[in-house]
Amino acid sequence: MTRESESGLPIEPVYGPEALQGWDPEEKLGEPGGYPFTRGVYPSMYTGRPWTMRQYAGFGTATESNARYRQLIAHGTTGLSVAFDLPTQMGHDSDAPIAHGEVGKVGVAIDSVDDMRVLFGGIPLDQVSTSMTINAPAALLLLLYQLVAEEQGAGADRLTGTIQNDVLKEYIARGTYIFPPKPSLRLTADIFKYCRAEIPRWNTISISGYHMAEAGASPAQEIAFTLADGIEYVRTAVAAGMDVDDFAPRLSFFFVARTTILEEVAKFRAARRIWAKVMRDEFGARNPKSLMLRFHTQTAGVQLTAQQPEVNLVRVAVQGLAAVLGGTQSLHTNSFDEAIALPTDRSARLALRTQQVLAHETDVTATVDPFAGSYVVETMTDDVEAAALDLMRRVEDLGGAVAAIEHGFQKDEIERNAYRIAQETDSGERVVVGVNRFRLDEEEPYEPLRVDPAIEARQAERLARLRAERDRAAVDAALAALKKAAEGEDNVLYPMKDALKARATVGEVCNALREVWGTYVPSDAF
Repeated sequence: MTRESESGLPIEPVYGPEALQGWDPEEKLGEPGGYPFTRGVYPSMYTGRPWTMRQYAGFGTATESNARYRQLIAHGTTGLSVAFDLPTQMGHDSDAPIAHGEVGKVGVAIDSVDDMRVLFGGIPLDQVSTSMTINAPAALLLLLYQLVAEEQGAGADRLTGTIQNDVLKEYIARGTYIFPPKPSLRLTADIFKYCRAEIPRWNTISISGYHMAEAGASPAQEIAFTLADGIEYVRTAVAAGMDVDDFAPRLSFFFVARTTILEEVAKFRAARRIWAKVMRDEFGARNPKSLMLRFHTQTAGVQLTAQQPEVNLVRVAVQGLAAVLGGTQSLHTNSFDEAIALPTDRSARLALRTQQVLAHETDVTATVDPFAGSYVVETMTDDVEAAALDLMRRVEDLGGAVAAIEHGFQKDEIERNAYRIAQETDSGERVVVGVNRFRLDEEEPYEPLRVDPAIEARQAERLARLRAERDRAAVDAALAALKKAAEGEDNVLYPMKDALKARATVGEVCNALREVWGTYVPSDAF
């Protein structure tokens, strides 16, 4: 009996040589580290060294998050990944009325360079790689990071890491946007230019399908809409006068890893192949690094359950294995209790240990691309590639990613797939262990980590002290220079850095840009 994959594509019970009849290995596969990069972006992959093990963390105040980062580093984390609270993500200060009740809840509250200094206190920023999940105000958090590194004596040319900086997917699936698409894309281009000149080893964007998947996108939709957004960013940078090979090597991507191992491996392989062809054939990229789709993976939070949360340990291990077999460059494994609350110290450590078992106790790092030539995986790779390319053509027919967003195309497609998944789960056709099958009569008690509500008051006190101590005239002059740059064509990151160095707050800087660029209101909000 034929089953369907998560993308609605057929999975046959048996595959044999006939599945790859007429199939050209050179065109489809190439060699590891060579075009079209189906087999991985580096020749040796994990046989040389394993992927970067990141743990996404951040909650409460900078002091509390700093303690968690130090613990993770002590336990063997090789890269930090910062979660920011919703006010920070939306460009509001912790004492703004709109921030009430959200300060420090889903990430760390960062209002100024003072908070950033505490967040990375005692952590040498030229010796760690840091990923920051921040989008609309990504430029601000990157500059705050640079300012703290400079205070430590670390040159910007030694800093490595990534800012997510992918605002297009915010309009599609997540909602933490600030400015309309056009100025948001202008800000992205300014970040590309700034980093090439000032922070050359930094990955300037992590084009994200993860949040689309969390909203219900299928694997084919996830890579199709992510790569379509990537094309839009490349076009924006080229239109701003940059040569594609000047910035494309610093582009990176961010995908989910589900429990469906075979299709996830196929998805990652298909994404690499599509991107290599697009960069070579559409944009004329010549540097091989411009053709490489390098990506970070996070295990699928949407598949974790509050019921029988210990079962999530198994899910995360399987999802992590899918990411590794698919050739990820870095990985975050979710903690088993994340469907209930923020991870505890113990659960975060166990999530990291899951990666370490995969890296050091299995044999998946012993050979490059274990699935190469697999009848089923190669067929599924072709199928996912074809489905993704069809969706990308539909985006192009609407005028590209921004025009398709304005038509609501990606959002509608994702919502239809999410509804299909919900129907299958409700009917029992899709089995979710502990939810619609193998349930317990009574759930065992679990004590989650809780964020102290007094954090909001403490952040407000810090902001009051900052505003009393700083040179207000210097802040006003820097914000005026920022607005002037935003009104014209100068790179806004240089006056933005001056404002942040003068201790302007995240909210003040974003408000200055709101005055010039306005804010985005989705068409379906009326």
